[in-house]
Amino acid sequence: MEAKIYQPAKTAMQSGRGNSRKWIFEYEPEEAKQADPLMGWAGSGDMRSQLRISFESKEDAIAYAVSQGVKFQIKEPKLRRIRPKSYADNFKFDRIK
Repeated sequence: MEAKIYQPAKTAMQSGRGNSRKWIFEYEPEEAKQADPLMGWAGSGDMRSQLRISFESKEDAIAYAVSQGVKFQIKEPKLRRIRPKSYADNFKFDRIK
């Protein structure tokens, strides 16, 4: 049994970073998904792959994994660099087009 701990990236449909502050604890799937012969839906018998737990901090997620005796991998988020912009720069005389 193995899990991953990560901080989700913001989606393309979001302008803010509201849902990307928390850390997610998610189990890795233990078996592959198979198509149901009758309906064609994808599914598996692995119930833990449906479980996603959110934590306020990375340390809380690690403490939970240690208390449950689960091996885990931590995926650090990429730091985004915010470049300051000014609306007035759009009208500068020596602006590069």
